Amino acid sequence: MTTKPKVKKFRIRRSSPLATIVAETDKPAAADAAQAPATPRAESSIAKVVDPTPTPTDAPPPRDADTADAADRGRAAQAVRADAAMASGRQADRAAGEPPTPTPAQDASISDADDVRSEDDINALRKEGLTGRQLRMARRLAQKHGLTATSDFDAVRQLRARGIDPFERSSMLELVVPQNEGQTGTSLGESRVQLPQTMDPRQVPSTTVPQPAARPDPVANRIREISDIQRDIARRRRRKSLLLFTRLLFFVGLPTMLAGYYYYVIATPMYATKSEFVIQQSEGGAASGGALGGLFSGTGFATSQDSITVQSYLQSRDVMLRLDGDLGFKTVFSDPSIDAIQRLPDDASNEDAYKLFKKNVEIGYDPSEGIIKMEVVAPDPAISAEWSRKMIEYAEEQIDNLTLRLRGDQMEGALDSFADAEAKMQAAQARVLELQEKLGVFDPTAESGGVMSQITTFEVQLQEKRLQLQQLLDNRRPNQARVDGVRGDIERLENLVSRLRGQLTDGTGDGSSLARVSGELRMAEVDLQTRTLMMQQALQQLETARIEANRQVRYLSVGVSPVPPDEATYPRAFENTLLAALIFSGIYLMCSLTASILREQVSA
Repeated sequence: MTTKPKVKKFRIRRSSPLATIVAETDKPAAADAAQAPATPRAESSIAKVVDPTPTPTDAPPPRDADTADAADRGRAAQAVRADAAMASGRQADRAAGEPPTPTPAQDASISDADDVRSEDDINALRKEGLTGRQLRMARRLAQKHGLTATSDFDAVRQLRARGIDPFERSSMLELVVPQNEGQTGTSLGESRVQLPQTMDPRQVPSTTVPQPAARPDPVANRIREISDIQRDIARRRRRKSLLLFTRLLFFVGLPTMLAGYYYYVIATPMYATKSEFVIQQSEGGAASGGALGGLFSGTGFATSQDSITVQSYLQSRDVMLRLDGDLGFKTVFSDPSIDAIQRLPDDASNEDAYKLFKKNVEIGYDPSEGIIKMEVVAPDPAISAEWSRKMIEYAEEQIDNLTLRLRGDQMEGALDSFADAEAKMQAAQARVLELQEKLGVFDPTAESGGVMSQITTFEVQLQEKRLQLQQLLDNRRPNQARVDGVRGDIERLENLVSRLRGQLTDGTGDGSSLARVSGELRMAEVDLQTRTLMMQQALQQLETARIEANRQVRYLSVGVSPVPPDEATYPRAFENTLLAALIFSGIYLMCSLTASILREQVSA
């Protein structure tokens, strides 16, 4: 955009070409000027350009009233002549069909005070750093109001001159243009003015050239704008703070007050009985198992599985049903004196009772020390302590039943093995005794040894007799009687030895041979020894099973006995109210963040 040069106002001297033209056209235009009076707009425009009178700053003031009146009449006559000359020139141009020739006054590019002010305003607008989007919005708004703007900054200047903020958010109703106005092309601002209005005297055209308005101080304007912005920010901040406080009061404060009223006034006091117990195992079995067997003895790891099992059992439906059958769990919590939130309905199902049971019975297990901690809550302290003792009995029964089957199976197998080995050993012993009685031999080894010793003795005697017979036969004339006697002895000894040897190997009559008897007795004795050894092993297994069964035995030792409290444990009014406030604040914060994100996404 090309800006016009800024020059100071000056007078057009009477000797200039413009004054000559005005003097020449004075006479012909006088008649036309008399018939057609000059309009205020034309008169003012010509007065601005052709006024030869000096400005107040250049010309001295008139000396008397006559001189001033004469000067005023001269200026009026000159203005009328100039208007008539311009009118006659335009008529001549129209008659000739040629474009009008601009006058020297129109040809002169002289910036008046309004142009200078508009240029200053546009330069100030350039320094504001307006974005392209804001300039486009201003141009569209200027077109909607029927303003002809040479640039985007000029559109902003003209809108602000009319008192319209081009960057203010308009409602949807203001953006709708009536159909008639769209067809006729009239602007919204012009359509609103439908009646004659009084014009401000300051806007009436004057023949005098106005003085240029004093330029506002940019520093003061900047300070004033900053103050306006700060006041607007403070006002918005106060409004937003008030809205935030109202939302917090409605969504956080009111629910917290209701929760505190319930905990302090309505809630029924509850009494909690605490107890602690530990599950232990026999030390003898672990010690007899060696160093590895007693490695974890006395720690919580040795009975961790049993402790976890007991913890799960105490929180099961079985315990709730047993407690209800023994001590009336449902009846206690169905009492009308309990508040409606904690009270159990009269026709409550087992599931409802079980939910309340899990809420009022807490079982904790510490794996580092192996301690089970139990807390039982009831509306009466005596009932709470009684329930706690009853549940400890249930836990002890469950511990005994955990290893009962394992111990029974181990002992049963060992006892069966020992009984079978003992029966077989007794059968082998009876077989040996039967053979001894049947064969008449107590010890086959001793019997065979005696027979062999006899055979050896007789064989020695037989050898001697044979030597004696040989000695007698060596004589030339042996004694026949002695030779026959020796031979008879030899024969008798040989028969005796043969009979003894036959007694060892061959049976005679109803009796069996000594070798058979010895073999049968030896086999029976070996069988007896084997059965005896198996019985000893079975006995050792039985002892081992008994030790293992003793090691499987679990004991429940109560560390903290249940004692009824003398003051109510629940509800903890302050802690619960504070927790409710935190919960409602978190919910409000999450909802606010979600709403803000959705609003930003929708607006984007």
